[in-house]
Formats: sequence, C-alpha cells, structure tokens
Amino acid sequence: MARTRQMTAGRPAALIFTFALPLMIGNVFQQLYTVVDTMVVGKALGVHALAALGAADWMNWMMLGIIQGLTQGFGILMAQHFGAGRIKELRRTVGNSVVLAFLSSFLLLGSGQLIARPVLSLLQTPENIMADSLLYLRIMYLGIPIVMAYNLSASILRSLGDGKTPLYAMIVAAVINIILDLFFVLGLGFGISGAAAATLLAQMTSCVFCYYHIRKIELLAMTRTDFQFQQGLPVRLLLLGAPMAFQNAIISIGGMIVQFVVNGFGVIFIAGFTATNKLYGVLEVAATSYGYAMVTYTGQNLGAGKTERIQQGMRAALLIALCTSALIAVCMLLGGREILSCFISGTPEEFEQTLQIAFFYLAVMSVCLPVLYTLHITRSVIQGMGNTVLPMVSGIAEFVMRALTAVFLPRFIGETGIFYAEITAWAGAVVILIISYFIVIRKAG
Repeated sequence: MARTRQMTAGRPAALIFTFALPLMIGNVFQQLYTVVDTMVVGKALGVHALAALGAADWMNWMMLGIIQGLTQGFGILMAQHFGAGRIKELRRTVGNSVVLAFLSSFLLLGSGQLIARPVLSLLQTPENIMADSLLYLRIMYLGIPIVMAYNLSASILRSLGDGKTPLYAMIVAAVINIILDLFFVLGLGFGISGAAAATLLAQMTSCVFCYYHIRKIELLAMTRTDFQFQQGLPVRLLLLGAPMAFQNAIISIGGMIVQFVVNGFGVIFIAGFTATNKLYGVLEVAATSYGYAMVTYTGQNLGAGKTERIQQGMRAALLIALCTSALIAVCMLLGGREILSCFISGTPEEFEQTLQIAFFYLAVMSVCLPVLYTLHITRSVIQGMGNTVLPMVSGIAEFVMRALTAVFLPRFIGETGIFYAEITAWAGAVVILIISYFIVIRKAG
C-alpha cells in the first residue's frame, strides 16, 4: 500500500515540520524550473529575452494560481474525509474532482490563448520583447491540462498525508528540466520556446510519477460510479476551490498592474525586476510548504473533531515559519548579489545597472519575509477549516494594496517605489487573515 499519514495524533510541531520538509525540498526542485529557465535565457539570450520572460510572468502565474486554487480547494474536502475515516466519501470526492479538473483545464486553455495577446498589449509590453513574451505564453498555456493533472495528483497525495511522493516527482522533473533546457536552448537554439517546452515536458514527467503512486493506494480503488457527479458534491467542491482560484487570480491581476508600471521604466529595469521576481518562489518556498502542511493538518483534525489541536498547530507553525523566514532573509542579504548575477548578462554597464536594481528589490523583500510567512500559515489554517471565502477577501486586500502602491508610490519616491507593492500587499492581507482566524476558530470551538 502506498504511504498515507494521519495527523490527528502526536506533537503538532514535529508533525507539521516533518510533513512540510519533503514538500519544501520538492518545492525547491520545482523552483529550479523557473530558476534554470531564467539563468539559461538570461545568460544565453541576453537582457531582452530575460525581460520577455518577466513581461509574461504574471499572466503565466495567473493560470497557475487558478489551477492551484481549484486543486487545493478540492484537497481540503479530501483531507477532512480522510481524517474522519469516511473512505467512500473520499473516493467520490477524488472522482468528482478529477472530472471538474479535466473540464476546467480545457476551459482555461482556450481562454488563455484568447487573452494572451490583448493582455500583453494592455500592459504596454515593449514592442521589442512582445513576440517572445507571446510565444512563451502560448506554449505554456498549451500545457495547462498537464499542469492541472500534476497539481490535482499532488493535492490528492498531500490530503492523505503523503508529502514524499510529490518530492520525488519534483526531483525527477527538475533534473529532466535542466537537461532539456540546456539541450533545447543551447544545443538546438530553440530560444525562449525551448525553455517553455522543457518546463512542460518536465511537468508531464512529475504528473505521470504521481499518478503511478496514486494507483497503488488501496483505499483509492476507484469505480466508475465514483467519477459520476454526486448530488451536491460538485457544487461543494467548487465552493471550496473557486474562492481560492479567484483569490489567486485577483492577486495576479494586481501583479499585472505592477508589471504595467514596470514596463514603463525600460528594458534594463524590467530585466532587474524579473531577476529578483524569479527568486520570489525561492523566498517563499518554505512558506508554501508550511501552508500545504497546515491545510492537511487542519483538515484532518477538523474532520476528527479536534479543534484544540488546530490551535496548537497554528502556534507551532507560526514559530517554525518565523524562524525559517529570518534564516532565508539573512542568506539572501549576504549572498543575494552572487545569486542574482547568475541571471544577468550584457555589457558591463548593463550588467551593473540590472544587478543594482535586482538586489535592491531582493533586499526589500527579504527584510519583510516574516510578514509573508505569517500570511501563508494563517491563510492555510483558515482554508483547512473549510472557509475559503475569508482568504479570498484577503486576496482582494492584496490586490488593492499592491495596485495602489504600484500606481502612486513611484510618483513620490521614484522607480524604487514599485518594490514596496509586494510588502504592502502582504501586510494588508495579514491584517484581515489574523482577524479572520480568531473569528473562524471561535466558531469551530
């Protein structure tokens, strides 16, 4: 039988950390997709190609965020059924989630292809990088069903307490991605399209790997009826997943407003901003992992009726997360310049200007990482308790704060004002989430 894990007994801190650790390592390897793409493109193809990746960044993230929101929402109900020992309901939830994910992926694929060019134009993407940005997006959007399949598979495994299989899948995929990046971009000269294709082929590998292990889980021995829509179940799943998808979509729209402002600052600024943005995933990799752990931990304990353990887990997770964020911040402040230099090429003057912009942005985000980590923990606990509406409200707050800061602050302090858009977005969301946590936990108690 494949590995599953109950999180309804034992020390919360140990359970959360040991569950999050393989997810963290797996997410590090997943970030290698982005980092390697950026390094290969930035070094082999130059500053303009790096800027093209950056111009497409938030649109690509929007689709990924919608997919992750849907599948994470589906996983909440799975974790609750598993924690309560309701295996029949668990199978039906998994089956209905598969059908909903399949239908959603093709809807997103079609809409993505339709909006790619108009949105890039709306964001005033510079003409000299427009073609590469559009090509990258079109290829990435063609792979949306692959991305959906992987994220649903990983969500199923995590909801059953298995954080190791997604780790192994990411390790295999990261190695394949690096090899294909070098082969497609440097070997065959496919340029930016080669980087996109390498990412999708690597993701397909991780998807197949997870599916193979899901098939070995005995309690998920599915029948045809499990895939038939059960009365009220699709609606219940969408009520969990849709707010999380909307939350991520609205956050990414705020990011597009930031990109719109950045696009007006020229290619050098776009390239520096992009170099640091590609490290964003590395900065929050532990936060994301702790968040996944808390959704599973909270969902299972809520299903088992153990509300007190949820509060204990919240305190333990916050302490672990804050210590982790401080450690990452120190590492980035000490070694950030060396890391960023791996993404940048061009003339000595272009290199130095781009590096200065990138490191300033990296320093601002690193100092404020504890706010981001508090956001992830608090939001994940609320979501694990089955409330995805209040986190959605926090996403709207992120959008408002990010957009207002991006539009107005650079007018007062110059281009660097754009770097504080992320910070104010995190802070606005955290205020709402902390208040929401106390409301939800009081009702549950």
